[in-house]
Amino acid sequence: MRTIGEINDKISRKEAVVLTVEEVKAQVAERGVTEVVKEVDVITTGTFEPMESSGAMINLGHTDPPIKIRRCWLDGVCAYAGFGSVDLYLGATEICEAQEGEDAKERGGGHVIEDLIAGKPIHLRAIGQMTHCYPRGSFETTITRDTINQFYLFNPRSLYQNSIVGVNGGDRPLFTYLGPLQPNLGNAVYCNTGALSPLLNDPELKAIGMGTRIFLGGGTGYIIWEGTQHFPKQKRLPNKTPIGPAATLALIGDAKQMNPRWVRGCYFKNYGPSLMLGVGVPLPVLQEEVVLRCAVQDEDIVAPVVDFAIPRRVRPTFGLVSYAQLKTGRITIEGKSVRAAPLASIFLSRQVALELKQWIEAGEFTLTESVGPIPMDRAFLPQNMWGSQMNLE
Repeated sequence: MRTIGEINDKISRKEAVVLTVEEVKAQVAERGVTEVVKEVDVITTGTFEPMESSGAMINLGHTDPPIKIRRCWLDGVCAYAGFGSVDLYLGATEICEAQEGEDAKERGGGHVIEDLIAGKPIHLRAIGQMTHCYPRGSFETTITRDTINQFYLFNPRSLYQNSIVGVNGGDRPLFTYLGPLQPNLGNAVYCNTGALSPLLNDPELKAIGMGTRIFLGGGTGYIIWEGTQHFPKQKRLPNKTPIGPAATLALIGDAKQMNPRWVRGCYFKNYGPSLMLGVGVPLPVLQEEVVLRCAVQDEDIVAPVVDFAIPRRVRPTFGLVSYAQLKTGRITIEGKSVRAAPLASIFLSRQVALELKQWIEAGEFTLTESVGPIPMDRAFLPQNMWGSQMNLE
């Protein structure tokens, strides 16, 4: 039907027809898939949700005399320094080690990344391994986005294809990566936008691949590999959407181009810091199946309700629930009505898809050919501990 080159030519002439995924769903319901395919060139999707397997690569530049950094803190948050002499990796969930006040305990790597993107000054303290070529033993300074060399997000796991719904069937509050879960099924928390979510509108990852250009944190990024815990072999419904956590992607993008509106440090009580991130994926309409998959609705996508009160790798579930049910704010578990709320922002997810649409319509964002597919045959391997004391099975 179309090629990436033909779509990019229309984008350069500002003639491409671009719709957000919600607009496509409405158009398909009104006119059918075939008619929509004839007109639409690109469909934009977006999400804004916690993505804790995120982090930033930073190159500081050499000091005089040079230092080979082995330990380093940015505003009290430890950055990994096991690379070259002044290369650092700052993880989004790294906890602040500073002791000044309660606020410091709720600050982590995600907050430092957000502040650097915003142009704020960050205090740096480093300890070096003294060698003949790197004689300096320590270093302390203030850095900003503009006083460092490379500063880019490198996320080993982002864009989760579906997730779980967390509940607590026990008798005490639990503090988790989904936030607080109240006892006796006091609440339910989910972390996916359902029919808005990028990978649920391309369930077999046919419209994207390694090298696909995306909206990342308000700047331009790329899909570079499968993500960690990538599990495309998850059981799926007839519409190809998975019934639980499935595919993930690794992403990269220049943080100096990003906007703190779309990259925000956050904190989960008694669990730790994380990062809220806006990601938008354009889906080129190269064939009819692209639109067909994007027509999926919340009532056609399900997630498992998982009981966090059981501290095991495989937890019991209360069955599957649709995103249409979740988005009503209430679900029923064993006859009990339970409040449900998302960690992902539905409003900001829509805004990501809309902003990406506007970029494309203005000719500011073109599509890329993928250089290879994302593997869809990966199994998910658990880690077992062997020995008389460690084997709990």
